[in-house]
Amino acid sequence: MSRLQRTLSNISEETGTDNGRVGIVAGATEYPNQPALVGRAALRSGSDHVRAFVPDPIYEIVASHDPNLLVDRYAGEQFEQTAVERTREMCEWADALVVGPGLVDAEPVAVREVIDTVDIPIVVDALAIEPALEVDLSNSILTPSGSEDDPIREEYGSLEAFSTETGAVLTLTGDTDEIVANGDRIRNETGTSALTVAGTGDTLAGITASLLGQGADRSDAAELGAWVLGKSGELATAEYGPGVLATDVIDRIPDTIR
Repeated sequence: MSRLQRTLSNISEETGTDNGRVGIVAGATEYPNQPALVGRAALRSGSDHVRAFVPDPIYEIVASHDPNLLVDRYAGEQFEQTAVERTREMCEWADALVVGPGLVDAEPVAVREVIDTVDIPIVVDALAIEPALEVDLSNSILTPSGSEDDPIREEYGSLEAFSTETGAVLTLTGDTDEIVANGDRIRNETGTSALTVAGTGDTLAGITASLLGQGADRSDAAELGAWVLGKSGELATAEYGPGVLATDVIDRIPDTIR
């Protein structure tokens, strides 16, 4: 059994019957399915309850995805200041939070206020990453892909320097996923080329948040999240080949964790 598998097993033993709650702030009319992908990944990773907080126009779409997913809505088409207080209330219920997947045209000050003021660990993904750079990230894991890490490099010079100066942990996704924490960089050894398919970043965010909600520290959650995603991708690719979908990967998560 690898060190990561032992850590995953220890998390399951320590949490007992309480496997945590995850809150999600994600989605927009252009990306209505991202909250559901994040939520399904968190549920398949063992979370007891997952609640998505989404704009009103996509509420019915998200709510129809999975009867196991709790869904709430805020008025309007974008995440704005008016939704911040209810997000804080959700965070009093949740053990971990995901902010950012598909969060198009969100009000930057609202995103920053949520990340800066909630007390639970946060996965900051996609469109929330750039506005988040102006606030305290010592309780966060950032999950950039593609060019989403460019603003970090421009401001701090390197991801290692960023992690040292801010206390943030990063999972950088790409051909080989890498975890950056405390100035160190670790390569994840699981995964396949099929994991470039759309939705796997959302899947990673959900897995990572679930692990945080179950009590993993941020470095372990980042490293384990990448490992679980990659191993689940391997299982799904073995069955579906290059036609694997993010939902196929999500459905293999329990086999990986078991």
